Amino acid sequence: MRYLTAGESHGPQLTTILEGLPAGMPLLAEDINTDLARRQKGYGRGRRMQIEKDTVEILSGVRHGQTLGSPICLVVENNDWKHWTSIMGPDPLTDVSEDEIKRKITRPRPGHADLNGAIKYGHRDMRNVLERSSARETTVRVAAGAVAKKLLSLVGIEVVSHVVEIGGVKANVDLTLALEELKDRSEKSPVRCADPNVEAKMMEAIDQAKENGDSIGGIVEVVATGMPAGVGSYVHYDRKLDAKIAAAIVSINAFKGVEFGIGFEAASKPGSEVHDEIAWDKEKGYYRKTNRLGGFEGGMTTGMPVVVRGVMKPIPTLYKPLQSVDIDTKEPFSASIERSDSCAVPAAAVVAEAVVAWELASALVEQFNSDRFTGFKDEIDRQRQVARDF
Repeated sequence: MRYLTAGESHGPQLTTILEGLPAGMPLLAEDINTDLARRQKGYGRGRRMQIEKDTVEILSGVRHGQTLGSPICLVVENNDWKHWTSIMGPDPLTDVSEDEIKRKITRPRPGHADLNGAIKYGHRDMRNVLERSSARETTVRVAAGAVAKKLLSLVGIEVVSHVVEIGGVKANVDLTLALEELKDRSEKSPVRCADPNVEAKMMEAIDQAKENGDSIGGIVEVVATGMPAGVGSYVHYDRKLDAKIAAAIVSINAFKGVEFGIGFEAASKPGSEVHDEIAWDKEKGYYRKTNRLGGFEGGMTTGMPVVVRGVMKPIPTLYKPLQSVDIDTKEPFSASIERSDSCAVPAAAVVAEAVVAWELASALVEQFNSDRFTGFKDEIDRQRQVARDF
């Protein structure tokens, strides 16, 4: 499986093309729109979310509610495009208006892709960079992830995300909490947090950051249950599934770190408190007594829940601007702003959920025969039985 995204933040639309999904898999626009709506929610979101009401249009690869096995094209239109047609249009400009001159960006913002992207591609107007490097692109990554989640759910795998920290305020989540309860709590929370005792403190931290013209980051966690054991590889470094998930998490805008299970905490513990002892049960076969390694050993799934966390830095677009240098005049200035959130961690949890789901689904499609959905599902069921009887 693979996908490609295209589109700019204020362009006419965002597009993604998905390839490699089995034929005969049920898929409706509603399966995708639910997650697009979830991405737009969350305490601390900016004005852009009031303008855009993201819904998907399926343009290819699906007929009468089932995938065809051919590439799937998904499109999400940008409602704000109508205000940007002359500034972001594909045709050459004949008369340059005063507004278009104002929209030219020669002042890179610290923490963004502006300056590096301009140097790489030779752009003197850095709007050419920021329009594509914008987190608006994650809209169709969530759409792609929603399709992957649909595939996973049909073979008994569920994926849930929640927020475990915002601006230093940490949640205390019961590790024995059932997945459905975890999902229910996080979906009802304005900050997507499963610990109601810290919800208000997280919101206060977001409010304080906004009042100070600042921004705050946090940590999100994704949990996936039902993955069969042995998915991934210990043979080749580039086929280790945890490595692919780590790359996917860090590829999300503003994410700077990733860990599985107890993660970095393992550095300060003895091996006896890190590794998961193996047990066997007649009904479920092999299992681990703990899940400190987050469902992975040797680059492969263990059959335990996959648990991965991602660290999101504070959004670099600040109303209390940082210092930078104009690339034309070389004069110092206080960085300009585009519309921004004071905290996007709750929304980023949905994006993290999407990219993890895609990597899990992709690994299954790679490992099992996936031309037809029915055969694909049967092979995964057989793999689970093999693991139980081994």
